[in-house]
Amino acid sequence: MPGAVRGGPKPSIWKRELPAYPAIGVRRYNLFLVVAITVALYYELYVGGGVATLILGQLQMPFPYFVLILAFGNLAGAFASLLAGLTDRMGRANLVVVGLGVVGILTLVVTPNVHTKLEYGLVYGVVAFVEGIILVATPALIRDFSPQVGRATAMGFWTVGPVLGSLMVSLVTTITLPIYGTWQSQYYICGIIGLAVFAVALFSLRELAPALRDQLMVSERDRVLIEARAKGLDIEASLRHPWRQMMHVDILASALGVSLLLLFYFTAVAFGTIYVITVFGFSVAEANSVANWAWGSNAVALVVAGVLSDKLRVRKPFMLIGGLGAGLMMYFYLQLAGTHPSYGQLVFFTAGQSVLVGFAYTTWMASFTETVEAHNPALTATGLAVWGWIIRVVVTICFLCLPVVVSSVTPLVEAPYFLGLLHAALAAHTAPSPELMTHISAIQAAAAAAPGQWRSWYAICIVGVAAFLACIFVMRGRWSPAAARADEAAHNDAVVREVARMRV
Repeated sequence: MPGAVRGGPKPSIWKRELPAYPAIGVRRYNLFLVVAITVALYYELYVGGGVATLILGQLQMPFPYFVLILAFGNLAGAFASLLAGLTDRMGRANLVVVGLGVVGILTLVVTPNVHTKLEYGLVYGVVAFVEGIILVATPALIRDFSPQVGRATAMGFWTVGPVLGSLMVSLVTTITLPIYGTWQSQYYICGIIGLAVFAVALFSLRELAPALRDQLMVSERDRVLIEARAKGLDIEASLRHPWRQMMHVDILASALGVSLLLLFYFTAVAFGTIYVITVFGFSVAEANSVANWAWGSNAVALVVAGVLSDKLRVRKPFMLIGGLGAGLMMYFYLQLAGTHPSYGQLVFFTAGQSVLVGFAYTTWMASFTETVEAHNPALTATGLAVWGWIIRVVVTICFLCLPVVVSSVTPLVEAPYFLGLLHAALAAHTAPSPELMTHISAIQAAAAAAPGQWRSWYAICIVGVAAFLACIFVMRGRWSPAAARADEAAHNDAVVREVARMRV
């Protein structure tokens, strides 16, 4: 059915489609708003990681149970990502707005009032399910509003969203946890921020009409041609057999490769503070302070990489350099386990990894959407749904495997409680109970085993980087800036010729 370009209904709260390709100011506003939505959502998803040791202690939650919550939450998000592929037909914006509102209410009202580990897990599962949908819908919106020539910069800002979410967790926790002292306080702060962003999005988020978003736009020069084509575009034909159209090696392999690259990232998000606290003996505030540097430098790197990639018109060299550098930095980082590094050393290596992974990931996002567009630009959300499903399944497997490799966390998280009992017994000149001494022995054994276990886990992350590097070569795109500019010039010439024919 052909889609009209002009003369459609005026956008409102629920009728969000723009009937004409918007001016650059409107596009920039919507791009900024999508990034803000992503920041808020991932802040809400990751907030528990900043106070994980407090949650485990108060809810009497063993570390393996906590990891299972994360694993099954990601599994729920995986299948939610597949559902989000329907946004190629249904639109994206309303789904994003409703999801953001649901997560905001859960974060502000429900999670701070749970009393058992089961209740916590159930609420987290709902939040993770919504995240799986928005994981697909928001980069699809970014793609819709950004031509390929500026795609890496736009995706750089989008990928900043999860990172700034992580940065907000560590920064707000560092500042406010010493004041309020409870893990619930972090959810209250986070929920208020999330609902504030929801209120803005409810009234102002827009999206392109299907006839506009279902086309390939390389540069701003394509605008006239896209609007002309949209008058006769057969939307239904372009959306037939969507999943079959996405079953290609370049799409599947690249999605798997980046998922393995990000094993390091998801480990840092979920367990970074636990690692620094239990292995190096840092406090919760100190561990979050180290994370501030890592996420802050990563956010800058994501945008810088996007700008440079668009300027040079290539993606693959940035993916290769970022991946190789990240793997090397991870190797040196895992050597720190079992030593006594300074605060500065931890900051250097965590920030270094974050910068290099950022260079690889931003340019991968741009390259992946361009790879999907090469098959069918009308199925961008479907392609992103395939990626969203794969990455969530990989993360689920990652979280299920981590407690097997790193079995020392639970005794070390419980250590302050049992060491406090031991100190009290010694101060009272009474003999510690056999049960207490059993716990103390378990803590000592875990402390001795933890460095080697974490080294093994980070070695697995390095293998994931190697897999990512191998998958770069199947993706679309040039290695040479000169060749990429020649492709762009040829495309612009073709657009000029087609527009001229339409005007005859």
